[in-house]
Amino acid sequence: MINNNSKHKFFIANLFPKSPEQISNLVKQYISESQKTIENIVSLKDDQRTFANTVKVFDTLCALSNVSTLSSALTALEMLSPKEEIRKAAYQGIIEIQRFWVDNISNNVKLYNALKTYAQSKEKTKKLTEEEKYFLAETLKDFKRSGLDLPKDKREKVKKLQKELAELGLAFETNIAADQSHIIVSEDELEGLDKDFIATLQKTDDDKIILGIDYPTYFNVMDNCNVESTRKKLYITFNNRAYPKNEEILKQIIEKRDELANTLGFASYAQLDLDSEMAKNPDIAETFLNDLYEKAAAKTKKEFETLSSELPKSAELADDKTIKAWDMRYIKNQHKKKHFAIDEQKIAEYFPLEHTIKELLHIYEQFFNLTFKQSKIAGLWHEDIQLIDVYKTKTNELIGHLLIDLHPRPNKYSHACQLTVVPSVKNHGPSVCLVVANFPKSTANKPSLLKINDVETFFHEFGHAIHAILGRTNIASFSGTSVKTDFVEMPSQMLEEWLYDKGIIKKKSSDYKTGKPLPDKIIDKIIALKQFDSGDFLQRQCYLSQLALAYFKPGASKDPKNIFDSLQSKMRKHVAYAPEDNMYASFGHLSGYGARYYSYMWSKVYALDLFNHIKQYGLLNPAIGQKYIDEILAKGGSEDPNNLLKNFLGRKPNEKAFLENMGLLKKE
Repeated sequence: MINNNSKHKFFIANLFPKSPEQISNLVKQYISESQKTIENIVSLKDDQRTFANTVKVFDTLCALSNVSTLSSALTALEMLSPKEEIRKAAYQGIIEIQRFWVDNISNNVKLYNALKTYAQSKEKTKKLTEEEKYFLAETLKDFKRSGLDLPKDKREKVKKLQKELAELGLAFETNIAADQSHIIVSEDELEGLDKDFIATLQKTDDDKIILGIDYPTYFNVMDNCNVESTRKKLYITFNNRAYPKNEEILKQIIEKRDELANTLGFASYAQLDLDSEMAKNPDIAETFLNDLYEKAAAKTKKEFETLSSELPKSAELADDKTIKAWDMRYIKNQHKKKHFAIDEQKIAEYFPLEHTIKELLHIYEQFFNLTFKQSKIAGLWHEDIQLIDVYKTKTNELIGHLLIDLHPRPNKYSHACQLTVVPSVKNHGPSVCLVVANFPKSTANKPSLLKINDVETFFHEFGHAIHAILGRTNIASFSGTSVKTDFVEMPSQMLEEWLYDKGIIKKKSSDYKTGKPLPDKIIDKIIALKQFDSGDFLQRQCYLSQLALAYFKPGASKDPKNIFDSLQSKMRKHVAYAPEDNMYASFGHLSGYGARYYSYMWSKVYALDLFNHIKQYGLLNPAIGQKYIDEILAKGGSEDPNNLLKNFLGRKPNEKAFLENMGLLKKE
């Protein structure tokens, strides 16, 4: 007899195709199914149309159909599968589905007219719920934004550009993930690094050491290696991932996005990209960023003066008295050790991966009134994958399956992210989502140990997963994280803040040898350290946000390197960058987020406002946790975020908590 848990695991494993042939067959099968669904919608007579047979069917097609689920599953395989043939087949499958989507859904005039005709019937729409009305209105806006009110020749042009851009975007991201660049050094060139860490690194036949560009290796070297030449070589290699391939692709993306925006009646792609966001237009986003940049200026200047006045032995200022980019992390880390008595590697000993996951789950169990059950799962792309089943504690209802893939390997997506495969929809069954990270693996002598930044990353991505699972809407297209881009980071950034509460950090830290929590003095220093370089952090985020906007301002022909260098010299005045630095080629957000990278800082303002509000009631208080679920997370994208924030806070949000948190405003 097969138990329910086995059935669930069988269902999850079978969401992900196992061979190139299966991928190809499923793509064809599900596209054919979807085509029939579209034909059924458009063939209805106008007087036969209802919300259920037209709008709801369209919603299901977009977010809950087999083809939609397969597209998400293939995205996961293309990012994560160790098998090249699977990654290639997944890539081709995604392209095929995207082409189908552009031809038959986003540019289907008959489908648009079917929805528009229904929407124009006041008699039929007056009984709709607010969520249903909002979905219908937002869908029609999306169709118009895709040019379906344009003449046929322009619609064909839009369709062609959308297909080309989908392929270019996927190629841009794939090139970053596939880059296996490395440098080769002798052990003498790794002075300052932990011997256990060095033992995990691959070696050449003549016993030299290979330093890859995976995150655990890169950050360990940049933080701790006493040899400047090693830091510089690895920095240049890391910041040239996917270069020069992606430089040419980025130029094409810029050109075609500008052409697309102009065809649709927008002055720039940035205007098109922000038209449906909270910020509404690039001018508002730029005003926000410029204001934040200026507010951080005095603190940033002071930070650099402090760091420059006390350099460690293996770092020296550039000729113009700025700090070399490849020395920045190292100098900061040495300063922390000396003045805060904080050694990141020693602190990591209090955050063994398994214990940290257990404690994080326990915190979320209390606050969100959930129960997590963790287990192994077979039949997926790698043996490292673990499964976490999510239950409502009061009713024992299974509401979500969360897969976690946490360690680096060749050809794996090199950053951290969350991906929804099956969205969370009321009366539909459990959702399925995935958290990806690149944390160090255990060695023979030590378990996997997480630095504070790693723990913060895990809180962040797990926050997206919680949003995805608890955002159980009636409209599938509004589920979970399907919100405006400049709001989507809010829940995850807010949950990062739990890490910096003294009681919480005490609760979840545990020395892997003794089991003792972090001492109070160290915890106080970690919390104080949060503001140590907040000025530089904010100005760098503003720089990256302005870079994304600059690439997609008016104009089809742009030199990515010139814009990159120009903004660096203007906005990163305290840092000396290498001429051969081409980081823009691996700036993956340029593909997915486009001009909207500002969203991280925009949503962080709201995140800290909400965190301060919740903290007044208690960070483990399930009553405020339930209110947060009901009024923010459970709504998904079904309401304007401005209304959600105002309803939860009882007032309009403001930036006071954000400025205090960043050390830019004294607490009253």
